[in-house]
Amino acid sequence: MQLLLAAVVVLPLVGALAALLPAPPGLRGKNPDQAVLRHGVTVTGVVLAAAIALAVGFDRAHPARMQATTDLSWIPALDIRVHLGIDGISLPLVVLTALLTFLCALYSYFHMPTGPSPKAFVALLLTLEAGTLATFAVLDLMLFFLAFETVLIPMYFLIARWGGAGKQAAAWKFILYTLLGSVVMLLGLLLIGVKSGTFDMVALATDNGPNAQLSHTVQVLAVLAVGIGLAVKSPLWPLHSWLPDAHTAAPTVGSVLLAGVLLKMGTYGFVRIALPITPEGMQTIAPYLAALAAVGIVYGSLACLALVRKGAKGDLKRLIAYSSVGHMGFVLLGIASMTPTGVNGALFANIAHGLITGLLFFMVGALKDRYGSTDLDALAGSTGAALYGRAPRFGGLLAFGAVASLGIPGLAGFWGEMLAMFGAFRPADGLSRPAFLTFMVLAGLGTLLTAAYLLLVVRRVCMGGTPHLAPTAPLGAADPDGEDPSGQPAPVPAIPDIARYEYAAWTPLAFLTVLAGLWPAALLGLSDPAVQQLLGGGK
Repeated sequence: MQLLLAAVVVLPLVGALAALLPAPPGLRGKNPDQAVLRHGVTVTGVVLAAAIALAVGFDRAHPARMQATTDLSWIPALDIRVHLGIDGISLPLVVLTALLTFLCALYSYFHMPTGPSPKAFVALLLTLEAGTLATFAVLDLMLFFLAFETVLIPMYFLIARWGGAGKQAAAWKFILYTLLGSVVMLLGLLLIGVKSGTFDMVALATDNGPNAQLSHTVQVLAVLAVGIGLAVKSPLWPLHSWLPDAHTAAPTVGSVLLAGVLLKMGTYGFVRIALPITPEGMQTIAPYLAALAAVGIVYGSLACLALVRKGAKGDLKRLIAYSSVGHMGFVLLGIASMTPTGVNGALFANIAHGLITGLLFFMVGALKDRYGSTDLDALAGSTGAALYGRAPRFGGLLAFGAVASLGIPGLAGFWGEMLAMFGAFRPADGLSRPAFLTFMVLAGLGTLLTAAYLLLVVRRVCMGGTPHLAPTAPLGAADPDGEDPSGQPAPVPAIPDIARYEYAAWTPLAFLTVLAGLWPAALLGLSDPAVQQLLGGGK
């Protein structure tokens, strides 16, 4: 188990270095570009297999105990250690990261985004995976910071070099926001380490451990500093403004990993660091965190409603990005409740959001490839895009993703949001219940608004008449009134349905969305004992 966890963290980094080297003669094949893309699929596939083996070998009878641990001294003078381990909180995130990265590598093998050398693309993808997996596996505050920062550079280049319109501005906005937040977070981590005498996250998470030396003032200052860096990555309103631009400009696989994995690093940090290490400071800021989360839920939904309006020229990819602001608001609301119910809901919603939004970004990217645009007015046309009639499987799966995202019972999106609101209904002792009831009501309003804009998306993109199918008609050939020069309704271009490689990349996400919705105990059974121990001061 130790070797498996070490391999999961290290193999992507070794694979990234190997991707930059010339391929051995026997592996070059006819196309060197395809050879390096095949290398990416192989490495991410091996990492996924190792992550699944970790999950199979995980002792489910003791999910609160750190397992597969490695603890080696690295910088003795500062007591910084190479400390790795997983429990019921981090294991699902490790498997989710390995799965999404493999699916992105597989999708890119058949549909490489337009840009520079595939060698650089694969190396950056694997470096991104290594940094993300390390973030969820390390148990030292300084290593956490290093892993947290490792993902920024590869994501910056994926957006800046393989992105779409506005990619340079979006990439700079992403890197500046996250770097500035990380600088403040580093100050908070150093404050914890200096005042407690250790950076070990396991030791700090116990009531009678080094964190007992942290005064109330130090805890408040530390959680404010660390929380700013985590809030930017989560993202928490109003620190979210980098997200829609980054998603809109990023290539498809960049959007999938950004929404499915990178946002989870921020919320995971709140659970792993803020809650157990600075509990008094967290209790002080929890009402403000919950208030901003509730506002973010409503704000994200209203922004999506504005984008989906007819004639608003809203971008479907941007709409899904704004929906993430709302969905991650539920995660942060559950964490702010500081109750086992709310935190378990937040962790469940993390996984559900990664599955569902990953699927939606895959599909929106494919829709852009077919249409040449993700503009909602262009997609719907004058009579509706009618994906049900023109590409029934594509339209049905897009509607499935939208319904899952709005939180319908029986699918993964339901449980996390419901438990987060239950946590707000009865928050931890010392928190104002009337205030949290208000936040719960705002979150409930957000669920109604979410249903409204997602059903409008399905109505506009999937439904409508399809007169005069024109297989070769280019998108936008009609005049602005939706008529061709003869005065007839504009011909609607035919589009291909789901391809085999798309089935391979998307089916696992749809299947797991249903499985998690029907069998939530699979995740909650892992996380609940670990959350109970974490909130109980290690007991």
